[in-house]
Amino acid sequence: MKQNFFELNINTNGQNLYEFTHETLGWIKKNKFSNGVLNLSILHTSASLIIQENADPDVKTDLLNYFDKLAPMNEDYIHSTEGKDDMPAHIKSAVTNNQISLSIKDRKLLLGTWQGIFLFEHRIHPQNRKIIHHFLGD
Repeated sequence: MKQNFFELNINTNGQNLYEFTHETLGWIKKNKFSNGVLNLSILHTSASLIIQENADPDVKTDLLNYFDKLAPMNEDYIHSTEGKDDMPAHIKSAVTNNQISLSIKDRKLLLGTWQGIFLFEHRIHPQNRKIIHHFLGD
């Protein structure tokens, strides 16, 4: 049994979904992980992690539009210290994920055919985001 950690830094350029599946797969391959659990954690409260379709870009567009309707930037929120996107970003991250656990079996990350791992950026300005990868297994 072994553990391994990796910090992935992603520079975002405003609200969007940023796929990082390939970086995660590369880390798994480099370390020759066979079987185990991979936990992903984002170290921020205004962005989140999601597993989503990575084939049709319309999915990203529809998700962004839906979440902007769910938590619009034109509301009169009490918390707005960092601008009009501040509280809406926190709401969006509260209803999504800050951690995702995935299985690795026979050196393969168990994802569906059209699934990808995404950082879901909720802020409108560029950010530097940190995603911790924690593997436990063999």
